Amino acid sequence: MHILGISAYYHDSAACLVRDGAIVAAAQEERFTRKKFDARFPARAIRYCLEETGISLKDVQHVVFYDKPLVKFERLLETYVAFAPKGIKSFLAAMPVWLKEKLLLKGVLQNELIALDGIAKKKDLPQLLFTEHHEAHAASAFYPSPYRSAAVLCMDGVGEWATTSAWLGEDHTLKPLWQIDFPHSLGLLYSAFTYYTGFKVNSGEYKVMGLAPYGKPKYVQAIYDHLIDLKPDGTFRLKIEYFNYCTGLTMTNGRFDDLFGGPPRKPETLLTQRDMDLARSVQEVTEEVVLRLARTLHHETGAENLCLAGGVALNCVANGRILREGPYKGLWIQPAAGDAGGAIGAALTGWHAFENQGRRADGKRDAMRGALLGPSYSSDEIESFLQRKQAPYTRLSDEILFERLAEEISAGKIVGWFQGRMEFGPRALGARTIIGDARNPTMQSVMNLKIKYRESFRPFAPSVLRERVSDYFEMDADSPYMLLVAPVQQARRLPMTDDQRALWGIDLLNVPRSDIPAATHVDYSARVQTVHKEMNPRYYNLLKVFEAKTGCPVVVNTSFNVRNEPIVCSPEDAYRCFMRSAIDILVLESCLLYKNEQPPLDGDSDWQKEFELD
Repeated sequence: MHILGISAYYHDSAACLVRDGAIVAAAQEERFTRKKFDARFPARAIRYCLEETGISLKDVQHVVFYDKPLVKFERLLETYVAFAPKGIKSFLAAMPVWLKEKLLLKGVLQNELIALDGIAKKKDLPQLLFTEHHEAHAASAFYPSPYRSAAVLCMDGVGEWATTSAWLGEDHTLKPLWQIDFPHSLGLLYSAFTYYTGFKVNSGEYKVMGLAPYGKPKYVQAIYDHLIDLKPDGTFRLKIEYFNYCTGLTMTNGRFDDLFGGPPRKPETLLTQRDMDLARSVQEVTEEVVLRLARTLHHETGAENLCLAGGVALNCVANGRILREGPYKGLWIQPAAGDAGGAIGAALTGWHAFENQGRRADGKRDAMRGALLGPSYSSDEIESFLQRKQAPYTRLSDEILFERLAEEISAGKIVGWFQGRMEFGPRALGARTIIGDARNPTMQSVMNLKIKYRESFRPFAPSVLRERVSDYFEMDADSPYMLLVAPVQQARRLPMTDDQRALWGIDLLNVPRSDIPAATHVDYSARVQTVHKEMNPRYYNLLKVFEAKTGCPVVVNTSFNVRNEPIVCSPEDAYRCFMRSAIDILVLESCLLYKNEQPPLDGDSDWQKEFELD
């Protein structure tokens, strides 16, 4: 039985195909259209999933959508009525879209599917089903997890009504326990500060998390006093009079501005100490809410394991605190925790809930296949592309290639690494990755400014051999999806001078913090990816060769893209990014390319105008 899951029309649309309960393919539409966070119907992602599985839409039994539009429309109407006459501009902007498309979503989806696969009539389409938004999140968290039973916590901006929901997963069932409803939302609180500090909502939240360690928690008490009423059990209510998202087209209002001493920062302007302090403050509040909710859920259920999904579950600093300070033996987080992962949850709901099929869970391995669920390209396909481009390259065996790369990386070269199936979710995990030497004190600034073309404060993640993780970081747990932040081991940290200790804010950026300075944030933390031989053998073997040469099992890993661009999907995407940036070396499977040997890129456009700001 084949079941297709779809998320679309809000942000980050995606498709997932499940065969007899096993995830066989999943991809985000942005990777094919090259439009970041593309929210349109995921036609190309669906087409890929069908081709990867060797079937057509006629072979699919169910198509499951990750949202219930009528319930969401009910919430919108009730909200506008509750705040009337405020919000008339927002109401007039939203209603035409709803009345034309979203309210009639079943018909829209059917028409898109007909156009996709050439089916003549709606009656010939697979059965179309709908899950609730948070049900899809919960399903994406629990069903692929390695646990037979677990508590499940979902936190995001808003689904239909729910913004936070708690579940109990047992075998192949998910039991809803309780939820917090809109407009009271931890995700929207964080997004309000994302907006206020000058970043883009629904994409810049991770920048706030990265900026937080540069600031002081100066505004924590103001947030508790004026913005959120937090209870001991972690439940909360927001004080809506400070926010504008219920009735307006912005996240915050004048009362919010007055509370924090001025208007929001304009995007791309200079970051001030106030912005850093605001980021640190909302991050600390978020961590406290998440910890309290996790502890309450453990008290209520007695569950030994916890699964997380929803956009807030991408806050890997909060996740790291749950791992270190929480009461659970096991913690598993859906790698595509945001809306893209709703496609996985929808498809698995079709199998386990609608079809009442069981699941296998051994307590050790999850069912996400390392999140390597996207397209792959053979060496022959890659060579054909390179020959058409007249791009000089050398095809090498892995043994020779890895020795060459270890030498080049240790000499300070930066490598674009493209191999195997593309990652699903927001993180590059060793398939579409840019690699650098974590020991190099200039690597962070070079990568940020000359390759990623992004803000200098943003940290990079270390990829570390799983068996060596506790030698470098204060953790001994699997983190294959780069969703946990851990402190760097004390023995690895470098002492600071008195002058360095007196620094604060962005001035801390260039102070080396450890013997892997390019992967150590200013607060001595790192967003860790553990590399496992069984999940990604070629990436693992590259790190083993690098360790043999240097004694260090850690490299810097950042996603293979420039700022505002989706992670590369195809060899053509990778080659274009390689040529547009300061990447020194490109590896396409077994093909090795050096930048200084390449001809100029013909017919190239200004990439900074090609992609919207993130």
